[in-house]
Amino acid sequence: MMTDTGDRQPPKDPTPDHDPDDLVGFASPASLAGRPRAPEPEPEPVVGVTPEPAREPVDARAAFEPAPAAPEPSPAFGRRDREPVVEAPMGLYAVYALILFAVPTLGVSAVVGLLAVMFGDAPADEPFRSHHVYQLRTLWTAAIAAVAGVILIVINLGVFVLFVLVGWLVIRGAWGVFLLTRGRPVPNPRGWWVG
Repeated sequence: MMTDTGDRQPPKDPTPDHDPDDLVGFASPASLAGRPRAPEPEPEPVVGVTPEPAREPVDARAAFEPAPAAPEPSPAFGRRDREPVVEAPMGLYAVYALILFAVPTLGVSAVVGLLAVMFGDAPADEPFRSHHVYQLRTLWTAAIAAVAGVILIVINLGVFVLFVLVGWLVIRGAWGVFLLTRGRPVPNPRGWWVG
């Protein structure tokens, strides 16, 4: 009977203690059987070097003891004073999201945000009222600059105006979110730059 070259049987090993898988790192029944290993030779002492002192034994039970309780976290992460943080109205977060999504939606979300700020109620708390003014100022300025940019496209200046408007809008929106998440007011909500 002829066999295919791919169906070769491994040659029988005449020595039963020889394990070819053991030489290349595979686990075989012989290597898993726990054959005793020869002890490794002790290293020879080096002249002029003092040996390391013996280490203290480690108590294995200490690893399983419960860790001490962590201190209570402060109400506001990262704040040093222990005053509770007043939650910002979700409407402010929504308007900031509309400001930041104005670029990919080609200004549609900015128009929705402008309508929400104009016809929505201003928050009663002082730090959040400054965010309301900041959003109103940002959206009105962006609307006027966008109209001017579209008109100025005729004289090849509009693309530059619209590009600057995109950067200005994203920076102001991100800065407002940064301050709002920390419960801080906008320092200069009527200013032209970041705040």
